[in-house]
Amino acid sequence: MAKKSDDRKDVVILGGGGYGITLAGDLTKKLDSSKYNLTLVSARPYYIHLVAAIRFTVTDEGKLEDRAFIPLDKLFASGNGTVVQGKVTAIEEVGEGKGGELLLETGEKIHYDTLILATGSNWPGPVGFPDSDNDIRSFLDSARSKYAAAKEIVFIGGGALGIETAGEVRDSFPDKKVTIVHGDDQLLNNTYPAKFRKTITQKVLARGVHLVLNDYIDNIPAEGTVGLTTRNGHSIPGADLVIPTFGPRPNTSIISSLGSDVLTERGHVKVNPTLEVTGHPGIFAMGDIIEWKEQKQLGKAPGHVGVVSANVLSYLAGKPLAKVYKSPPEMIVIPIGRNGGGSYLDILWGIQLGDWITSFAKGQGLFISMYRKMLGYTD
Repeated sequence: MAKKSDDRKDVVILGGGGYGITLAGDLTKKLDSSKYNLTLVSARPYYIHLVAAIRFTVTDEGKLEDRAFIPLDKLFASGNGTVVQGKVTAIEEVGEGKGGELLLETGEKIHYDTLILATGSNWPGPVGFPDSDNDIRSFLDSARSKYAAAKEIVFIGGGALGIETAGEVRDSFPDKKVTIVHGDDQLLNNTYPAKFRKTITQKVLARGVHLVLNDYIDNIPAEGTVGLTTRNGHSIPGADLVIPTFGPRPNTSIISSLGSDVLTERGHVKVNPTLEVTGHPGIFAMGDIIEWKEQKQLGKAPGHVGVVSANVLSYLAGKPLAKVYKSPPEMIVIPIGRNGGGSYLDILWGIQLGDWITSFAKGQGLFISMYRKMLGYTD
């Protein structure tokens, strides 16, 4: 076992994405630092605001990455908490409810009494960032160069990522041909009503994006290849850049080290309604990685954090876990470039909002200032 530095109990958050930093900011205010040691473990040297990455991977205009790569050094400005940068290779549980340790690739071990898993998603294509600063910068330079050099760009998948990225390309490179290939008769998925999906599909077409619907691309062409044919035989002869923008996969490979019973076949973490990992007392999970019937979105972080935070405090106090998670109404805000898009909120009759509100809410600022403030930066 890793040696404990003192008699305080160790509360460890694994993952420095949106859910992890939100929980860290909450717990640092609630945990008594004389009794508990709070640690956040992040594989990256800073938080990457992926909402903005959809834009700054396309263009260097405004150098958005300078504000959207947000250091974690002010996360625990109060002194109640520590950030450890490192890649975790395994979780070693002593026994159910008895704590354990995280094994880092350096060989270092981090002890935990309570562990919160917030490892997020492995994204394809434009926002699939690596971990080290050098690799992140190289990835970004490469992405921008590819967009700039391409003549005809094809996105595989017409969910939010594909739609928003296509809109950014149309803003930055209006003369390039852009196509989305999507496996349904309207963009998005059937979580959202047909009327809203139709509206978004029409808005994308109005931006000059070509759509190939009810079709698939089974194999991404090798880099340098020009032209492709879809599963149904549709030819796109000029395609010289093909970008996967289908849904992400849960980043849970290291979590499987807890045992074969922890993950579903699709790699999601099995949780109780308290968001405690099923069969593993004292280990909680939240965010994209959990098996829960809802759309995986950063906007749901406050709901997850509220439940996990309350139940972590109860667990540490030896009390029953009383707070249960209930999904909020589904909501989505989809900019299609800086000045357009559509939004939907599943309350009442289903509220749809158009270009101005969508642009004002997300398309212009991309929530960068909000997340910088959350991490202690007010500029």
